[in-house]
Amino acid sequence: MTTESKKADTSIEELVEMTTEIDPELIGICTDLGSQTDEAKAIYMTSRNIAKKLVGDETIEDKVRQRCVTSTGDPAVADLMRFVNNPMKAGVEAIKKGAPILVDINMVKAGITKRGHNCEVICVLDKDEDAELARKYGITRTAAGFLKCKDILEGSIVAIGNAPSAAFAVCRMIEHGIKPAIIVGTPVGFVNAAESKEVVRKAPVPSITCVGTRGGTPMAVACVNELVAIANDDECVID
Repeated sequence: MTTESKKADTSIEELVEMTTEIDPELIGICTDLGSQTDEAKAIYMTSRNIAKKLVGDETIEDKVRQRCVTSTGDPAVADLMRFVNNPMKAGVEAIKKGAPILVDINMVKAGITKRGHNCEVICVLDKDEDAELARKYGITRTAAGFLKCKDILEGSIVAIGNAPSAAFAVCRMIEHGIKPAIIVGTPVGFVNAAESKEVVRKAPVPSITCVGTRGGTPMAVACVNELVAIANDDECVID
């Protein structure tokens, strides 16, 4: 029998193998709306329980820290996170209202759960597809995309996981009186990332950011997804 014929004879059942033990108790308490199978729920809750031990579970902000630790595999990111102007309350309220979620890149859009909310997730790059505005003013496409979204920025949820220039653009619009409900800002890198997040923290809006050059798409997605999870949890009380 040739290799090709062996491949054709192999059933799906022969290829399926669980990557973790399935604990029914973990399945029952899983709060991750993105996990749709028992195996995925078990993996998520096992990781989440480890994160709880590493981070603690005393405050509502700890829930976001836990998810960020889980999404990055790095316990140190918990200490880098900053919560300014009561972002948990603002973010949950915006989720419940169905506010648009404006993101800087498609990777962030792809990572945000599709369940548990009625928010439209918009990648701002789609608003300046031909880079017309970016070329006209010599700015990045992500910055131009957010400028294109100025009419829907008010009251929106902004999630930036990659582009410092996008964070600067949003803060410039805030200076002109256009305020999102919350900014999740975790741009990553050695050029302007730390500085852009500092500017976000000084803006007169609720924000979740991290300090320094670290960050990225996984952290931005984790923050938004945890806000969605909390918005769907009747037992969570936010002051």
